[in-house]
Amino acid sequence: MDLRRQHPQRVAAAKAGISERTGRRIEGDPRLPSQKAAERPRRRQVTDPLGGLWQSDILPLLTSHPGVRPVTVLEEMQRRHPDRDWDRLRRTLERRVRAWSAEHGAEREVIFRQDHPLGQQGLSDFTDMAELGVRVAGEALAHRLYHCVLAYSAWEHAEVVLGGESFTALACGLQNALWALGGAPREHRSGSLSAAFRNLDRDAAEDQTRRYEALCVHYKMTATRNNTGVAHENGAIESQHGHLKRAVAQALVLRGSADFGSLDAYRDWLADLIGRRNARRDKLVGIERPRLQPLPPQRTTGHDEATVRVTSSSGFILRRVFYTVPSRLIGYRLKLRIYDDRVECFLAQRHVLTLPRGRPPGNCRIQVVDYCHVINSLCQKPMALLNLVYRDALFPRPAYRAAWERLIAARQPRVACRIMVALLALAHERGCEADLAAALAEQRDGGGVPDLASLRARFAPAAARLPVVAVNLPAITSYDTLRPAHAALASATASATAGATAGAAS
Repeated sequence: MDLRRQHPQRVAAAKAGISERTGRRIEGDPRLPSQKAAERPRRRQVTDPLGGLWQSDILPLLTSHPGVRPVTVLEEMQRRHPDRDWDRLRRTLERRVRAWSAEHGAEREVIFRQDHPLGQQGLSDFTDMAELGVRVAGEALAHRLYHCVLAYSAWEHAEVVLGGESFTALACGLQNALWALGGAPREHRSGSLSAAFRNLDRDAAEDQTRRYEALCVHYKMTATRNNTGVAHENGAIESQHGHLKRAVAQALVLRGSADFGSLDAYRDWLADLIGRRNARRDKLVGIERPRLQPLPPQRTTGHDEATVRVTSSSGFILRRVFYTVPSRLIGYRLKLRIYDDRVECFLAQRHVLTLPRGRPPGNCRIQVVDYCHVINSLCQKPMALLNLVYRDALFPRPAYRAAWERLIAARQPRVACRIMVALLALAHERGCEADLAAALAEQRDGGGVPDLASLRARFAPAAARLPVVAVNLPAITSYDTLRPAHAALASATASATAGATAGAAS
């Protein structure tokens, strides 16, 4: 009202922090609030709506069981006193219980916010990405992400993990993160690494622990872990999990598809997304990076190792997975380096080949087969295909498996095996696996069985015949015509040489 003496109603109301309509109402009724009529009393009756059951039934229940929920109390009251309309009293009961818990309830856990020093702590954890529905080559990709975050600057590194939360995945991911960052924090915090020790005997678990401690010692980091089952102690990375997954989901929406042509394409796309997120943290990372410890001269071991012997089946078994190798390695012992997505094979310290990592579901056995490893022997024994243990895994693409099903249904087993082996040999020798699969799909859509003759004519045409070149040699006597000219040239050269010698002597 004091402002109203000098300003119009709208300006005075704005300066007083109220709306113009409120200012108009105050001017229309200049009485003080104490002079106005009292508010209308509540219509609810003064009697207790719980009918005296709070003291007799509900309070003893809350006292004896401090963690009981209001809905549980409600269900118990409905059982004890079914004659009352408890659904109408639910909100009243919830308010009463909440008010009682605030005054007499049990002590609750306190979250202590932490101040993160520069370069002090880095955190590692895994997060499942199945809910995002990422597909590779049309098939759902069951995977998770290894996620590493610096506590101060929130710099992050993430990479695809196809298996479980193993030590190999942790070691590879952590080292990739440190070398991408260019330094190491003084402390590495993990989620207790319980996933790496699960279902292992005591000796294996102790071995995993020693390897993890050796990894941290190599980078001069102190290994710490949060208490088992207390996720908020890793809050600096747990919250980043949610931010990262939402960013990936939104980026997939903008991309228009969650389907990638290959696993490498998905990894490159994810690395580009992480790079753009880290670009926004350049200022904080620039402040923290000088406080990081320098990296050692080289990395340490980030893989598991095993030694196997190649059997007469041209393969070996590793962790319930049968892998094929070239038949020339039969009888040799191979040293294996086992990574999350691949198995590297060494013969006497020489790398001979790399195989994709197979992961059996549950306790089943699977096969990782490359038909190129066994096709030469299979051409000599085509009937072996009929009851081959890993026959379904032998076919490199679905089109080949569909061709086999049509052949075995329409031809005699011997003929079907011979044609199928010839098709695999054709794909191997001519390097036309994808084109041949497309041709087989075309013949399948046409309703016929694979035509080996037409496919050979298309992908393995007959070698062209070399042309016959006729060379006409001149007679040896024709060279005599060159002799006079050669003699004259030799005489002129000798005379010139003699003149030059005489001039030098004089």
